[in-house]
Amino acid sequence: MGKIISIVNQKGGVGKTTTSVNLSVYLAELGKKVLLIDLDPQANATSGLGFDHRNLEFGIYEALVSNKAMHEIIKRTVQDGLKIAPATLNLAGAGVELVSVSDREFRLDRAISEIKDEFDYIIIDGPPSLGLLTVNSLSASDEVIIPIQSEYYALEGLSQLLETISLVQSNLKPGLNIMGAVITMFDKRNKLSEAVMNELYQYFPNHIFRSIIPRTVRLAEAPSYGRSILHYDPKSKGAKAYKSLAKEVINIEKEKEK
Repeated sequence: MGKIISIVNQKGGVGKTTTSVNLSVYLAELGKKVLLIDLDPQANATSGLGFDHRNLEFGIYEALVSNKAMHEIIKRTVQDGLKIAPATLNLAGAGVELVSVSDREFRLDRAISEIKDEFDYIIIDGPPSLGLLTVNSLSASDEVIIPIQSEYYALEGLSQLLETISLVQSNLKPGLNIMGAVITMFDKRNKLSEAVMNELYQYFPNHIFRSIIPRTVRLAEAPSYGRSILHYDPKSKGAKAYKSLAKEVINIEKEKEK
């Protein structure tokens, strides 16, 4: 049965989609069967893997709202072992349309149930909000990874996010765990980055990934070419950091299984 991991942060521009895409790619590169679900209406994970979301007939919206089978929307990517459930333009209205639907918090969980045994990991790229789509993402997940930018105001709203996760744990998914926070856009030349890292340890004393994602031009450029960092510049610092993160995620799961 696949391990389902939500990548969440209601703040935009923190490296959430970059982390979702590149973690998924490197998990697949390390021999795992991976499904990336693009639950962000901006569809950046979809375009970041080379798909034009404007021209896709079906996406995750149809699985949530129209009960479309996941097998009908999942697409192969250029990376062996990695598939994607893409986002389309329709996803922007899903949060509103689901409000009146019964079991609206579990629509994604229901959609995933038919295919989760086919994958080792299912990574969900959530939207930059704490709305119904994010609740669906958390309710369907076993673990949460929180990307946090190492810059001023990075921790703003973190308490609200943790409260939302706690509410989901209490009312919808008791088994949901925080796997950890991953520091993104880190610049070792910036004293502020060090300060943010130190403050993070107060929020997550036992949940900070050792793999730190640097701020690099190559990571920022890759999505514009519809590529992951592995396929754009595999020798870059960003590529090495995400490969390290993927190995760390696998090792965490191995430790839990002991």
